[in-house]
Amino acid sequence: QEPMTSLNPLHTIEKQLVETIRLHQDVSHDNAVQQAINLLRQVNLRDADRILAGYPHTLSGGQRQRVMIAMAIANKPNLLIADEPTTALDVTTQLQVLDLLKGLQQEHAMGLLLITHDLGLVKRIAKRVMVMQQGQIVEKQVIDDLYVRPMHSYTHKLLHAFPDGNPSPYIQDKPLLTATDMRVTFVHQRSFWGRPVKILHAVDGVDCTLYPGQTLGIAGESGSGKSTLGLGLLQLIPATGTVMFQNTNLAKLTKTELRTMRAKMQVIFQDPFASLSPRLPIGDIIAEGLTVHQPAMRRTERLERVASALQEVGLDAAMINRYPHEFSGGQRQRISIARALILKPALLVLDEPTSALDVITQVQIVDLLRKLQLKYQMSYIFISHDLRVMRALSHHIMVMQAGRVVESAPTDILLTQPQQPYTKALIEAAFLGAVH
Repeated sequence: QEPMTSLNPLHTIEKQLVETIRLHQDVSHDNAVQQAINLLRQVNLRDADRILAGYPHTLSGGQRQRVMIAMAIANKPNLLIADEPTTALDVTTQLQVLDLLKGLQQEHAMGLLLITHDLGLVKRIAKRVMVMQQGQIVEKQVIDDLYVRPMHSYTHKLLHAFPDGNPSPYIQDKPLLTATDMRVTFVHQRSFWGRPVKILHAVDGVDCTLYPGQTLGIAGESGSGKSTLGLGLLQLIPATGTVMFQNTNLAKLTKTELRTMRAKMQVIFQDPFASLSPRLPIGDIIAEGLTVHQPAMRRTERLERVASALQEVGLDAAMINRYPHEFSGGQRQRISIARALILKPALLVLDEPTSALDVITQVQIVDLLRKLQLKYQMSYIFISHDLRVMRALSHHIMVMQAGRVVESAPTDILLTQPQQPYTKALIEAAFLGAVH
């Protein structure tokens, strides 16, 4: 599912691919390198020399997934098991990876076992489907029959589980946040004298406005700059431009002043397991913000606030002493929301908060976020590649490509009347093969 954790961060792509080949084939190193180059070309990675010399962190999510596929087919298997191979990828890359798997399957006469929670992807690639619930196969069907005549109630629930409804209303009065000419650059290469030679403009002159109680969606493919923009707005990475938050220019604050302001700005990340410390019980994790920003608070009051936060996100307060590994993915994301919620922030940045979750849990999390926004009039910046989820939560959507905003409009207008070819391609990829 997650190629970054499947690849060794300390070894080059060449070393890992060559090792896979030579472990099962009696060939020379040079022959294995040539096979590795051919494999990368097979999975549509044209710049093979650069990729072989690179490390996993230098590749995009889609490139890493293609490398994993190349490793998997290196020894011409009869069966390829693809376990959630597209979950962490943007919608256009998802379709590319699926088409790639389909082509390789036909080329090598290979059996493909696709494990996924996305029935839209199943519809695009599978011939037969088995639906599982609590360790049991509850339904087996030919793909066309499954969508027309689902036999089991759980299958019906899966087919119709998708975030629906509209975002909570808000009053367009005084902006909570206004960003002007936001720029974030990274130096990829320096000369012998330390001067920048290769510079990436990850965010290149972006303007945006956010009102109290509003959700601003930021959409785009991997590498478009949407997550970098979110981190730049929060001043978590160096950025230039003006960011006015509650009439305060964040760029001009000292570290101490910015730290005080952070209580009003919180973030929820894509992978809740990676963002929760495995060494702390969830009570300590949720209380961490109170410990930092309200150190004078009594322990009993802190515990009461933690219990209240857990109940608000639909978890039992009795779970307070459990550790993150004892919870499901959806429960861990609820814990992340409780951790952010406990400080009663005015702004919550949601960075792909539902992409790693199954469709039923996605619906639950979106409904929870909508309920909390209505109750506390929080503003959300919702960063996602999934326009289907974004439709249910966002009032306004900005589409980013190569660090720039290529289109910005109210959600209904953008999804029904897109102006730019890039936006049209994103919408087509997001809704292609969807159940509804």
